[in-house]
Amino acid sequence: MIHLNAAALQEIRRMQSKHENATSAFRVGIQPGGCSEFCYVLGLDEATQPDDRTFFCEEIQVVVDSQSWPYLQGLNLDYSEDLMGGGFRFSNPNAVSSCGCGNSFSTTEAEVAPSCETEA
Repeated sequence: MIHLNAAALQEIRRMQSKHENATSAFRVGIQPGGCSEFCYVLGLDEATQPDDRTFFCEEIQVVVDSQSWPYLQGLNLDYSEDLMGGGFRFSNPNAVSSCGCGNSFSTTEAEVAPSCETEA
């Protein structure tokens, strides 16, 4: 399961309210890249696939593709704002190391670059 704290839930609701389909699922996944082995990918999705893991956190449908699931199981997702703006924060029990920006992680013992750039 993926755990969403109150701030993350509030931000997802805000995202949904601005989306053309306010009931879209919140998709969490990974892709190769970033400063480490994988980068987190978040977004709203109107379609689910047969092999997706789907569950609800309060009234928000959370969807994870089957390839990302082993790397994300147990993930705690938070949202916070600071002087640099707002963003999701990841606490992943499957990560051996994380990038300085917190948006990428590795599941193997590897040297991690001190920071990375993220898309706005």
